[in-house]
Amino acid sequence: MIHSILLATTPTTIEWSPTVGLVMISCNLFAIVIGRFAIKNAGTGPDLPAGKNKPDIFKKFGLAELLATASFGHILGAGFILGLANAGVL
Repeated sequence: MIHSILLATTPTTIEWSPTVGLVMISCNLFAIVIGRFAIKNAGTGPDLPAGKNKPDIFKKFGLAELLATASFGHILGAGFILGLANAGVL
């Protein structure tokens, strides 16, 4: 009996909107800024394909650092989006 109740419940998910995209972008930018100042051995791996015309924040920032901080930003973003949607803000 308990199993049928658990199977009948579905979590509410939020549909994509520009607000959801803005939250994800801001979380990714926040994670990149944190990673820029927190990673000790930055730039030891392969370089970004942008070459010499990179912004100053990416000067000693390689491909591994970008992938790591973007992954962390997506984890933060998913948490923020689910939390804000559950709170009724989004």
